[in-house]
Amino acid sequence: DENDPLWQVVLKICEGDREKAIKMINDPDSLAKYPEVEAVLAGDTTMMETDEADKKGEKQKEEEQLSKDIDDKMKIDDAPAPSPAKSSSPNAKEEAEYDDNDDGEEEDIDPASLKEGDPREHLNLVFIGHVDAGKSTLSGSILYITENVDKRTIERYEKEAKERNRESWFLAFIMDTNEEERAKGKTVEVGKAHFETDIKRYTILDAPGHKNYVPNMIMGASQADVGVLVISARKGEFETGFDRGGQTREHAMLAKTLGVSYLVVVVNKMDDPT
Repeated sequence: DENDPLWQVVLKICEGDREKAIKMINDPDSLAKYPEVEAVLAGDTTMMETDEADKKGEKQKEEEQLSKDIDDKMKIDDAPAPSPAKSSSPNAKEEAEYDDNDDGEEEDIDPASLKEGDPREHLNLVFIGHVDAGKSTLSGSILYITENVDKRTIERYEKEAKERNRESWFLAFIMDTNEEERAKGKTVEVGKAHFETDIKRYTILDAPGHKNYVPNMIMGASQADVGVLVISARKGEFETGFDRGGQTREHAMLAKTLGVSYLVVVVNKMDDPT
């Protein structure tokens, strides 16, 4: 370091010869015979002692300040709380009476009086089965019967379905909310809705039935407690669901694999002449 006093003294002794000065610095014994070097070294020791004393003094000051801050904080916490401003609300009189009756003691609260969460059991129901078996229509019908969809909304869906020449689809529109699903008449994403009875709460998971959307069906079935396997009784649709590539059999197997222990089988379209 060019600013190091020891280096400056040694460089001066060597009359500016840097190589000679470096050799002398690396040989402490050769430095001992020069009074100038001893004086510099003695000055460094004094300076180090002074620095250490300064650091101790600063640390002591920090500790004193911290102690003072803690004492001030405790004084603030112990100070009595300011009296609340007079309320101008309509219930001010009742609040004042409540304050007058407060004797400073905590009131005992009966745990049984506290309102708990809904005690009714909750179940996730996944509607599965072959495409066009009527899963969305059945789900929408349940929501309509349990009055979770108002009449005005149903009338709007009926009008929209009629404009698409698909009058029987209006209940499916409750679950199939996006344009692609309504245009094709096929569920793409897992629809979700809720209904309840006096003793249970249910979440409907309307899974797609087309083989191209099996990953979406798996996502819905993985959340389910109970599976509802919807089978169409219409001739042709029934057989297709069980044929190779049909989703009736595959969905039932996937639901079992995904941990759905209970399976309700619903035979739909029983009114069809075939």
